[in-house]
Amino acid sequence: MTSTRAARSKKSLFLLALATVAALFSLLLPVPRADAAAGLEEVTGFGSNPGALKMYRHVPEGLPAGRPVVVVLHGCTQNAAGYGPGSGWTELADRWGFSVVVPEQQTANNANRCFNWFEAGDSSRGQGEAASLAQMVDRQLADASGDPARVHVTGLSAGGAMTSVMMAAYPEKFTAGGVVAGLPYGCAQAAGSPYVCMYVGATQTPRQWGDRVRAAHPGYAGPWPRLTVLHGSADTTVKPVNMGDLVEQWTDVHGADQAADVSDTVGGYPHQVFRGPDGGAVVETYSLTGMGHGQPVDPGSGAEQCGTAGAYLLDVDLCAAYRLGKAWGLG
Repeated sequence: MTSTRAARSKKSLFLLALATVAALFSLLLPVPRADAAAGLEEVTGFGSNPGALKMYRHVPEGLPAGRPVVVVLHGCTQNAAGYGPGSGWTELADRWGFSVVVPEQQTANNANRCFNWFEAGDSSRGQGEAASLAQMVDRQLADASGDPARVHVTGLSAGGAMTSVMMAAYPEKFTAGGVVAGLPYGCAQAAGSPYVCMYVGATQTPRQWGDRVRAAHPGYAGPWPRLTVLHGSADTTVKPVNMGDLVEQWTDVHGADQAADVSDTVGGYPHQVFRGPDGGAVVETYSLTGMGHGQPVDPGSGAEQCGTAGAYLLDVDLCAAYRLGKAWGLG
């Protein structure tokens, strides 16, 4: 009995020592990062970064030179690792062959991780977060030998509002933009408050809306980025009136009228196209009937499917990233 207990005691001590060594060894091993698991690479040293943002990117293996770049801006409470893949953009990058830049907001800048689209110091050319995003574009074009004539920007909610900022403040850098559940440029100033803008909208004429964009880069004469807007008709966080205001703003900038040249349905949802003086599409809209606040996704393996359902990533049988990519000629 005594010898048996002694043997068991020695075995227990051995197992305890083994577990301790294993635990200590595990502390020395690299811990997988969420961004790495999502197929994103962090990039540092991309410029002076006055907005103190983080830069992540996804570059498909073997991507040739001269390919497009898409900048993808997450919404409030989100991050790069969740939104880049969740929205479907990294999947499409692999499928179609382009690179993706996924900026990330920091809680030190905004407690809810919202891009500060409503702050003049972050939404003006050459300043704050807008300047940081422009620096990311320059770094990505240099590193990936990307095509500067095919750079696009898109985002959800606050990221959608920041998309409007980049289209207005740096129009020479972007061919087109996609605003998902976002807001027009200068809306917070026009409404007197970002919350009034989000929940009520701002009272502006199309010319007043357009003047706000033109004032963002004085002297710039074009060409201006094309715009696609996707917005849920049941969105109570950013009211759908903002989609109408975006149409007024960017049709005015492009010298178009506010009458749709095409009104049909895509994927069962109302869809409109507004053409400029030369007949080309300059503004396009999708009204997601019954959808609340979020990014439209359509999980699956079909040709038109992409994205993963989750918080603010809403499975509505239409993938916004796919529709934007097709409109931009990426696929």
